[in-house]
Amino acid sequence: MPGPASTPPLPGETAALVTQVVDELTRRLTQDVPHPPADLADTAGDARRHALARLRVLRGVQQAVRRLEDQAAHAAAASGAGYPEIGQAMSMSRQGARRRWPGLITNNTPTPPSPEPRSL
Repeated sequence: MPGPASTPPLPGETAALVTQVVDELTRRLTQDVPHPPADLADTAGDARRHALARLRVLRGVQQAVRRLEDQAAHAAAASGAGYPEIGQAMSMSRQGARRRWPGLITNNTPTPPSPEPRSL
């Protein structure tokens, strides 16, 4: 894996790497579930149980990724990123980022006082 000083992998490379890691994780977490045997005599039940177990693991991975995305979006906003940058990083529009994380970006800059009306 690249060190911290290297440039991040391209999105396609990241997806391929994560797919490999998650596939290995699902295999490890579903080891106790019977894998479909080579002969197909009575494998429908085992194949179904194994596939459903993998789906449950993948759903957990999806929820974990969502939490990590939320944490990263909050960290980005805390360090000054706006909705356009966050949206771009997530391959979504600014509006999409705003809908996903409403209230994430706040304008804490003081508003200038309004000019006082002049008397004639």
